[in-house]
Amino acid sequence: MTNVTSFNATGAEAKGEVSLPHSIEAEQQLLGAILTNNDIYDRVSNLIGPQHFYEPVHARIFEVAATRIAKGNLSSPVTLKTFFEDDEGLKELGGPAYLVRLAGSAISAFAARDYAQMIYDMAIRRELIELGHEIADRAARAEVSVEPRDQIVAAEQSLYSLAEQGQSERGFQSFLSAVKDAVDVANAAYRRDGGLAGLSTGLVDMDRKLGGLHRSDLLILAGRPSMGKTSLATNIAFNIAKAYRRGPLPEGGEGAIDGGVVGFFSLEMSAEQLAARVLSEAAEIPSEQIRRGDMTEAEFRRFVEAAKTLEACPLYIDDTPALPISQLSARARRLKRTHGLDVLIVDYLQLVRPATARDSRVNEVSEITQGLKAIAKELDIPVIALSQLSRQVESREDKRPQLSDLRESGSIEQDADVVMFVFREEYYAEREKPSEDKIDEMVKWQERMERLHGRAEIVIGKQRHGPIGTIELSFEGQFTRFGNLVKPWQQQGGEGY
Repeated sequence: MTNVTSFNATGAEAKGEVSLPHSIEAEQQLLGAILTNNDIYDRVSNLIGPQHFYEPVHARIFEVAATRIAKGNLSSPVTLKTFFEDDEGLKELGGPAYLVRLAGSAISAFAARDYAQMIYDMAIRRELIELGHEIADRAARAEVSVEPRDQIVAAEQSLYSLAEQGQSERGFQSFLSAVKDAVDVANAAYRRDGGLAGLSTGLVDMDRKLGGLHRSDLLILAGRPSMGKTSLATNIAFNIAKAYRRGPLPEGGEGAIDGGVVGFFSLEMSAEQLAARVLSEAAEIPSEQIRRGDMTEAEFRRFVEAAKTLEACPLYIDDTPALPISQLSARARRLKRTHGLDVLIVDYLQLVRPATARDSRVNEVSEITQGLKAIAKELDIPVIALSQLSRQVESREDKRPQLSDLRESGSIEQDADVVMFVFREEYYAEREKPSEDKIDEMVKWQERMERLHGRAEIVIGKQRHGPIGTIELSFEGQFTRFGNLVKPWQQQGGEGY
């Protein structure tokens, strides 16, 4: 766009052309105010970004100025001149002299926030107009392979992104912008207690190994039946939900400053069964006793108190069976819009249906894992998906799981940022009990059981941003609860977690 030279007309509008909503004058006034007084940037930075400017040259000026200000450097026509000497767009507007004209034309600093709001509102209107055209064009094209329901999901996804981020699709972003985001994440980790870059699971050793649950990551939690996959997932969900505290965020607005809102898709168990598990852990009453109603008066009172405490926890359960991945995405977006969402758990991956029937199960699982990774990136949250392991584990002498044991492992291993396995050797040792008459073998077995009792391992088979290895946890089977394992040296020193 080259008709920005007039400070009294708004681009194409000066020629009487019909154009998308914009105000060149508002952009000029805001940039001029920032170049004159850098403190103004702090007032508007949480509202607009470079992507909201209609004129591309203005977007580049704002981005460079914002980067310098964030580093504590001065942004003025003189300091910005160096960065725009080879900018063809600025040359068309008069070169570096245009920066001086911007600063000189700024009328008032107190109206900067109003100009920023105007620029943001017009950017949203432009996005809505373009999005409306796209939806109409897609609906007009009658393609046999595309279901109308899929078009509705795609339209909802674009509208969600527009409402949340001020743009319906991201496209390319400059390295400057990416670096700023990386620095913000590191700064948040530096300031947070314990130095976690992500959301705490409530399990100290797991947090230490993973650095917490990171936004936009897909974590696979896999294991054979009865290893405790669902138990560990509910423990993490409960820990995050009960730690939830809301407050002002460093980047502006409000959100979770501790813990978070948890969404739990339980495709195998009912919501009531899942709630009973969480209550068993919180009230410290065995889940089978809760199921049978076999509780003393004191235990029942404790159970009711735990239920009252948990009522306030932001843990939302959807137990719809056989959900297609497209519906799962849509429901997750809706939950984030209505109640907020900081972590999503799916139990379990193989029970999710693909949006369309595929020629092989491997391709179906590939579509599901790609869909889950897309949810993590779109909603900017960690997604934990549980997964079954193949039976080949049982045929090996060493039952410790590995990546090749994942069902349809190629796509799962490829799309996941972290792959973890739940392993309880005690489970297998119990089934190897010798007969009573073999005294020596029985003694060895009892010693082994004592050593393994109440212990579990989380084997990290893949981690994109950190090391692999093993995490040791405690496991209380009667309460289906995983916890931090107190090491011998901590017992000697009188310390524990």
